[in-house]
Amino acid sequence: MIEHALRLDSIFGCLADATRRDILKRVANEELSVTEVAKPYKKLTFAAISKHLKVLENAKLVVKRRQGKHQFVRLAPAKLKEASEYLEYYKTMWEDRLDALEEYLKLIAKK
Repeated sequence: MIEHALRLDSIFGCLADATRRDILKRVANEELSVTEVAKPYKKLTFAAISKHLKVLENAKLVVKRRQGKHQFVRLAPAKLKEASEYLEYYKTMWEDRLDALEEYLKLIAKK
């Protein structure tokens, strides 16, 4: 249980940062070299992008592979699925509550 909570903390901690979310979106479409990942972030140093990638890798949201001198990054969707399942529980709960409220309001409106 605690291990699961720590994994979710790591995932949501990663997703709390706009740069990391953007990196995830970009590598979701295709595998990119670290240089290609860093290219659009003109205001950030290469070291800063490397740190973002390390955080994503530690959370197991991306996978890196080496090919010669180059490193490539791709999305690892399994961990995002875990976060999605966690959020789905709350989505279902709130939809059920809102449906019950709607029924209650309909009942009151008829009186």
